[in-house]
Amino acid sequence: MSADGQARSHWFDDEAGPVVRPYAMTRGRTSHAAQHRLDLIAVVVTEPHVDDPEADPTLSPEHVDIVELCRDAPQSVAELAAELDLPIGVVRVLVGDLTDADLVHVTRPVPPAELPDESILRDVINGLRAL
Repeated sequence: MSADGQARSHWFDDEAGPVVRPYAMTRGRTSHAAQHRLDLIAVVVTEPHVDDPEADPTLSPEHVDIVELCRDAPQSVAELAAELDLPIGVVRVLVGDLTDADLVHVTRPVPPAELPDESILRDVINGLRAL
């Protein structure tokens, strides 16, 4: 019983609203096989063939939210976590599930080691200016 005499569920917090534990969203999983590819700046894109994710009964509301957010515009893992107000680890597991189901795909930015050297870019700019 609460201070006002009413019984309250332990799944409800007056200030936060209903609470669903992150491990419930991931069915107790803390990682995914694809997690090594899902750094904070990895970009998630909804596959073009996905019409209505809500029609799939195997998807949680969080899965559906991710598919819908990425349909409008590609989103990074960090942006999804911020938009959904979920921990990064949870988003990584959920995105891994969606990747396995072929509902989204993940693209990774070019690693810094593979980017052209800044001095080469300056030399190209200087060469173009000289023309």
